[in-house]
Amino acid sequence: MTGSAPIVLSQNTIGELGEEVCRPAYDRSKVTASIVHFGVGGFHRAHEAMYLDALMNEGKALEWGLCGVGALPHDRRIIDTLRAQDGLYTLVVKHPDGRREPRVIGSIVEVMFAPDNPKAVVDRLADDQTRIVSLTITEGGYLVNQVTGEFDASDPSIQADLAADFAGGAAPATVFGFITAGLGRRRAEGRAPFTVMSCDNLPDNGDVAKRMICAFARLKDPDLADWMEAEVAFPNCMVDRITPVTTPEDIEGLAADFGVKDGWPVVCEPFTQWVLEDRFRLGRPPFEDAGVQMVDDVVPYELMKLRLLNASHQALCYLGFLSGYRYAHEVCQDPLFASFLLAYMEREGSPTLPEVPGVDLDAYRHQLVERFANPEVRDTLARLCAESSDRIPKWLVPVIQANLLSGGEIQLSALVVASWARYAEGVDEQGNPIEVVDRLKDRVMAAAAKQPDDALAFLRDRDLFGDLADDERFAAAYVKALERLHTLGARETLEAWSAKAGAGEG
Repeated sequence: MTGSAPIVLSQNTIGELGEEVCRPAYDRSKVTASIVHFGVGGFHRAHEAMYLDALMNEGKALEWGLCGVGALPHDRRIIDTLRAQDGLYTLVVKHPDGRREPRVIGSIVEVMFAPDNPKAVVDRLADDQTRIVSLTITEGGYLVNQVTGEFDASDPSIQADLAADFAGGAAPATVFGFITAGLGRRRAEGRAPFTVMSCDNLPDNGDVAKRMICAFARLKDPDLADWMEAEVAFPNCMVDRITPVTTPEDIEGLAADFGVKDGWPVVCEPFTQWVLEDRFRLGRPPFEDAGVQMVDDVVPYELMKLRLLNASHQALCYLGFLSGYRYAHEVCQDPLFASFLLAYMEREGSPTLPEVPGVDLDAYRHQLVERFANPEVRDTLARLCAESSDRIPKWLVPVIQANLLSGGEIQLSALVVASWARYAEGVDEQGNPIEVVDRLKDRVMAAAAKQPDDALAFLRDRDLFGDLADDERFAAAYVKALERLHTLGARETLEAWSAKAGAGEG
């Protein structure tokens, strides 16, 4: 679209958009919000909100609209943006051949910024209209101690919520506090509990959500915690769609090419998958009609995704960044890196998986590399390298531990961990600074700084790696990989691995 000013997205202007922009085919005034969602970021809006919008376009699930809640201070911008646009936003699907499909999503019909009015959020959770509370609060948002698996109650925000008297009207500040306060009100008033549906990239995400939220509740009110453990459903699910950070170029391109002025659109790849346990306390939308796989056991699919897709993201991001690349597609269009990823998935990741019903793992592995290589998605390595202390322990360390127990291969995983350790030194191979983004930034960088004197310094953090530093086989492979990264560099290290693999030496 050229020659005319872009249209500011809102409910009043949606009818003015060009025909090339899909928009809700339903009357949004008839949508009621029965799902409260914490964490209205890009992934949620490319996934759960999209599935609900698809159902609504078929005339279904109009009673299952979304109330999006931002609980953290940095959520203000997205909540303000959505509020100004009446909850509407544009989802732009980017195809490898350069095609873009813009679609206005209308399933979010209410938004709330919790710090402005936390009591209103508790009221919303306590209301009978709320039947599901869903979460995308990131892997680290569940405050799981990586070694013990227990709830980490030492966080200052948690301490404040534990000290607050919710029953007496004090307002919570964390997701744990809001959910516990809402469920406490429902129990006190004789209402059935809502279902809590985690949509984060965690093994057994529903089980983790249950353990952590109920652990918080037990510290406040043991009787309430007993009731929650017995009565609240926490279904597990596996979610998958690559959703990079929206860039200024995405916003400008949407306005210039499609005539839509959207303050915060979402971009994503064409692929999407959702595998969900059919375990809901107060009903659910007909998700299966939108392509969601409703199953009794999510675990095989979940492990497949975490140990192949998510762990492969870590396998490519540090080595790729150190080699000079800045985007995932650049790395995966390089045959050297593509071969390395496929080798990791086939030789180390896949042997740790149970049977995955209905999935051809070889085809899945190759499809992953093709997805990563999509040049239009432009997923940054900086995004994939961020928050590694919440990712590597959940996605890659279990693969290493399983292969150590079975006598399987661990060399490629050792190189991935070593590449994180090298990246965490904060300087690339050209001597340029690396901006390490991690909630444990100071800790991991301090450990990486000790590597010249102690090659295992980074690996000795038991909260992140358990006892891997004590395992002679893994420690030897890790030290060798780290030494090569320092002496040869990332690319030459991979070339040396490729030469050995080609010679049959692995």
